[in-house]
Amino acid sequence: MTIRTRFAPSPTGYIHVGNVRAALFPWLLARQQGGAFILRIEDTDQARFVEGATDLILDTLNWLGIDWDEGPRVGGEHGPYVQTERRAIYQKWAQKLIDKGLAYADPYSPEQVQGFREEAIALKKPFLYRDHRPENPPVWDGSQPLRFKVTDIKRYTWHDPVMGELSAGPEVLDDFILIKADGLPTYNFAHIVDDAEMGVTHVIRGLEYISSIPRYLSLYEALELAPPALACLPHIMAPDGKKKLGKRDGAKSVADYRTDGILPEAMLNFLASMGWNDGTEQELYSRDELVEKFSLERVQRSGARFDEQRLLWMNGQWIRRLELDDLYTRVTAYWPGCASGAEESYKKNVLKLVQDRLKTLAELPMMTRYFFEEPLRNDELITGNKQLAKLSPDEISTLLAAAKAELEALGEWTPETIQTALNHLLETTGQKPGILFSLIRIATTWAPFSPQLGDTLALLDRDRTVARITAALSKK
Repeated sequence: MTIRTRFAPSPTGYIHVGNVRAALFPWLLARQQGGAFILRIEDTDQARFVEGATDLILDTLNWLGIDWDEGPRVGGEHGPYVQTERRAIYQKWAQKLIDKGLAYADPYSPEQVQGFREEAIALKKPFLYRDHRPENPPVWDGSQPLRFKVTDIKRYTWHDPVMGELSAGPEVLDDFILIKADGLPTYNFAHIVDDAEMGVTHVIRGLEYISSIPRYLSLYEALELAPPALACLPHIMAPDGKKKLGKRDGAKSVADYRTDGILPEAMLNFLASMGWNDGTEQELYSRDELVEKFSLERVQRSGARFDEQRLLWMNGQWIRRLELDDLYTRVTAYWPGCASGAEESYKKNVLKLVQDRLKTLAELPMMTRYFFEEPLRNDELITGNKQLAKLSPDEISTLLAAAKAELEALGEWTPETIQTALNHLLETTGQKPGILFSLIRIATTWAPFSPQLGDTLALLDRDRTVARITAALSKK
């Protein structure tokens, strides 16, 4: 059997981390097994349709490297791959059910259905539409909803590759809507038809669908279709681990993480490891390693807590793995404005110096601005430092004057000779590195932190280093 998986998002807003994981796992399975990955746009909920959302979905997947073999911008023999363009296909399958006496026009108004629901509540029993099924429904002409007529009321048992053996009784089976009054199918109907037409062998989606699977199985039987493997992924949980992750918990669009300087390698790695591991202590996986090692059987059944700090750590690790030229290309849009006129070779040297400290690409301006323009003095960096705050103004001046003299007299200006001079200063002043080096670093960068001091001063050059120490002395 050739594995065929799919991702079928709805263009109703931004694409968040849960959406992407729902794309990543079936993509990994298809790539690992040499199968096909299909992208389908489920846009039948026109009331929630957001203009531009489809392009955002496609662009986000492209950025992450989640490519598709069939779907929008690619084509394929099972198209169209947008549901609103597949109306005739749904009508054909609906007619099959009508001809078999397994679908009927819903004659009730929404108010009448609500009345049935309230009656069930009053009787303290679950509402089932099949309890109110009309005896002689009108011929369906498309102006009314078309409902599925469930006739085999029984217990269903199925195997979920993630959740294991599951079952549900007849109390969950009901006559659900297949096609709405606007002529568009419901998700419950459309995805089953589409998966069958497109030859999908594995459906991998969120845990919120698990309660509906018995209804899907009853429809598969009515349509005489063998269901694909139906796998449900555990929820991505809020940081406190107590509820499903939502917008109120800080969940952002994946596009926002991209803007914030998260690498696609880190995002893929992070999402794959939320609810899955290969049984080892490994934490960083390349795309190829994920494809090689992924399996549905190792997806955990419990929810995975969303930990943005882990994402930032992982992103920093991936930044360090990049070749300098590759990183330089990726940070094009992140340089501070004052770097616009700098030589490429100088900017690369700056980038090389800060690469090990970056957690996101968006941190680049804050970490590099002082290499391109004169920094603003910020005495709170001294007064807020527990060690430096103990020094008197005269002691600060004495240390800075000694540093200026030592550096000004230095012959060759390299990181190594600068470090030697700094070490000599430690001997002559009798100070600790945490005091002397911190003071020199602040006086030359006025930044809360910087790379290794010798490397920083070497790149700033002698003239700027001495001039900045002089300026710090003049405003003691």
